[in-house]
Order: sequence, then structure tokens, then C-alpha cells
Amino acid sequence: MVLFSNAKINIGLEVIRKRSDGFHDLETVFYPLTLCDIMEIVPSREFRLSTSGLSVDATGNENLITKAYLLLKEQYKISPVRIHLHKMIPMGAGLGGGSSNAAYTLTGLNALFDLGLSNNELTEMAVTLGSDCAFFIGNKPVFAEGRGNLFTNINLNLKSSKIVVVKPACSVSTAEAYRNIKPQAPAVSLPDIIKYPPAKWSGKVLNRFEENVFQRYPEIEGIKNQLYALGAMYASMSGSGSAVFGIFKKDAPSFKKEFSGLFYWEE
Repeated sequence: MVLFSNAKINIGLEVIRKRSDGFHDLETVFYPLTLCDIMEIVPSREFRLSTSGLSVDATGNENLITKAYLLLKEQYKISPVRIHLHKMIPMGAGLGGGSSNAAYTLTGLNALFDLGLSNNELTEMAVTLGSDCAFFIGNKPVFAEGRGNLFTNINLNLKSSKIVVVKPACSVSTAEAYRNIKPQAPAVSLPDIIKYPPAKWSGKVLNRFEENVFQRYPEIEGIKNQLYALGAMYASMSGSGSAVFGIFKKDAPSFKKEFSGLFYWEE
């Protein structure tokens, strides 16, 4: 079984309040990309996870793929499998690669072993693995609240635009992004703002992590500014960084040369 585990971007990211469980209530829009990792799952005598492509930080039982397998094994006594991950989504980028891998592991094993789990059941399991893992079960644009796991479907289609994603060499941990964050209610409703074209989002659709992250990593802010200078209708850091995306008109040229030496991808 071969699966294509896709990335996402966050369009806006508001940190509303700190919760009693230590997490934060967020508001964001998750939008799926076609950028993807490639996963192969085959029956095996023992469980094994191997990787190729870009480097993978988490290994052993700390890897979300392994956690997803063990979760299903514990509850449904599934047989061992060998999983190979060819990594194309960079780590520490705010693109949800690891969360996507976990969600696709659940859906893949559900199909492979004919478990008959519904999307709602898979979503409930995915939430236990990570706050945004559940998004990749439905895998369509949503307005997300709570820890990033309460979804409302939205009508957002950016296929008439070009999306450019650039990641510098640095990576940003979630803990770094939350450092000194000041929760606050947004002045304007995010679902209301994104009803307008992307050219009207600048200065209104905000990622609250940018202020802290840009102070520590000015090169990330530099990429955002460069995307605007190249004609982006809207540009923002995705999630907790370090990747930055720009939304351009569909006929915009490739900017790969302008970002030579950095991770660059466009759709």
C-alpha cells in the first residue's frame, strides 16, 4: 500500500487563551497542500519503520508513525507491518508533516486490515496523537478552534492562485514559538476575513507567533518580506514556523532562483 501524506498551511493563527490543561485555545484555518511525503505500508513479520529523503528527527517510539501503529495494535491487535517513509515535507516547518504521517498511518492501517473505522472514529484517535493530526483525516479546508482539533468546514479554494512555500535552514520548535506569547481575542473573525480575496488579507489575517519568532530568526521575516516584494497578494509564516508561504496570482513566474539554497516548493 502506497500513501501520499500531504502537508498543510495555517492561514492565520490566533492564540486566544491558555487552558487549564496547559494547552492554548487557538483559531486558525488549515488548508491542505499537494506537497507530500510518500509512505509504503506492507505486512511483515515484525514492525519496522525506515526512512529516506529529508532527515527525520523523531525515532523509535517517539515517531508519530510508530505511535499511530501502536495505538491501533493495542486496541485492535493488528499484525506487524513494515512502513517506509520517504520524507519530502521538511521538519520544524509548521507544515504538519509529522501529523499528516500519523493520520495517514491510521487511515492506511484501517484499510489494510479492514477495520471498518469511520472518519469520526479515526479523528478521535488522531487527536490523541497530536492537536492537528485530526485535520488530515478529513483533509479539506477548515476553520479550527480549541487546541486546533475542533473543525468547521469552510468554503475556501485557492486553486486559482499560486502558493509558494519557502523554508530557511533554521527550524522552530513549538515551545520556542509559544515563548512570551500573549493570548488575546482577535479583533475580527477569521472566518469572516477569509471570505474576501487573498489580496485583502494582509494586515488582517495574522499569525500571532510571528512577532516572537521573527525576533529570534530574522531570516524568516526576511523571506516573508521578500515574498511581498516579489508580488505576493498575501504572505505569512505557517503555524509555528519556520516555513513561510506566499499566495500569488496564478500566472506568477517561478521564484526558485530567488530562493536558491532554501527549501522551495510551489503549486
